[in-house]
Amino acid sequence: MAFPRRLLIEGEELILDLRPHPIALARAIIVTILIAVAWALALSRLPDAGHDVLFWTVIVAGIVVFIVWPVRDTVRYLTSHFVVTSDRVIHRQGWIAKSSMEIPLEALNDVRFHQGVFERVIGAGDLIIESAGERGRQVFEDIREPELVQKTIYQQGERNQQRMFHGGSTGTSAPSATSELERLADLRARGVLTEEEFQAQKRRILGG
Repeated sequence: MAFPRRLLIEGEELILDLRPHPIALARAIIVTILIAVAWALALSRLPDAGHDVLFWTVIVAGIVVFIVWPVRDTVRYLTSHFVVTSDRVIHRQGWIAKSSMEIPLEALNDVRFHQGVFERVIGAGDLIIESAGERGRQVFEDIREPELVQKTIYQQGERNQQRMFHGGSTGTSAPSATSELERLADLRARGVLTEEEFQAQKRRILGG
């Protein structure tokens, strides 16, 4: 299921829409195998297991553990999106209970990534994003090709600044101060920008 384009604002372009790396399902797979083994042992070692308390304890415990880890991890994997647009970085996940977080590119202070040896081999890693205001430091795990994602975010951040203050390299003019203030006001109203961040960006646009 792709990221819903209806959530993009007018003029915003979708650059990257990434699902977590399949390694995110490793725990779910391992736990499922362990549950299956435990159930098989319980059936083989308890001939009259149907009436045995220990047997039903193993079965119920396996079901609970299956719901807590494999099911939850699978739903999280299937519904998770890490998105980079021409204006924002967005992380969205959840099926029944949903959560969403977005950071305007102009609010980013630093973007780093971390990969262990195994992660480098499989092309996965963690992306660490630091931004102004209340969001602070955010760590996104199991990102596909995190170095490429980091580079893309920096590139879009530079293009975003060019559009805002100098005009893009394609020769299109920069948005007017009024339209940029309206966009920032909308982000503030939606809770994306704090009042402090809004005032800081407003001063930059007005040259204050």
